[in-house]
Formats: sequence, C-alpha cells, structure tokens
Amino acid sequence: MTEDTPPVLPPSFMALFAEAGRLKPNQPREFIQQRYGFCEDLANLLVDTARAKHWELQVTQADVLARIHAGLVAGAIEITEPEAAWVGRRLAELLGWEDFLPPAPA
Repeated sequence: MTEDTPPVLPPSFMALFAEAGRLKPNQPREFIQQRYGFCEDLANLLVDTARAKHWELQVTQADVLARIHAGLVAGAIEITEPEAAWVGRRLAELLGWEDFLPPAPA
C-alpha cells in the first residue's frame, strides 16, 4: 500500500461514525482515517501490556480487557467511549481472546 492509497477502514470502525439507521458517516473520511490509525496503533501497543497483566495479576482475559478499557476512558488520552470499546474488541482479536464486551454506560 502506498501513501497515496487510503487505508481500508473496517466496517466495525466506520460504524462508530454513522448514526443509527444511516450509512453515511457523520465525520469527514480524513478524520475517521486519523482516528482509525490512532486506535489501531493503540490496540497493537497494548498487546504486550495485556499479556503481561494477564500473567502478573492472574485474572481472566475479560478482566484484563475491562481494566484496559476503564483506563482508556479515564481521560488520560483523547479517546471516545465507542473508540475505547473498539480498541478493546480489536485487542481481544489480536490476542486471540474472546470478544470484549464493554460495560454498559452508567
């Protein structure tokens, strides 16, 4: 893939930017591409951390993912809750763990 070729954005990520019942995203493609790059990089960066925490804490995979999700939405970085949930699901996929189901909003 060259720099002139935009990355293919997964439908699961595009869905974060579409209102219910609509196909057209509510943000420009360039913005969505930037956010996707950030979230994909973040998920990849968290792989080793998740493995280490799973081993160190001796907790379930779901608990590791929930703790990482909680840390993401705590506000230290600029990430929306839907993006953080997507990162959790992508992280689970990268690790070969069961799909992450984020907690329901309070």
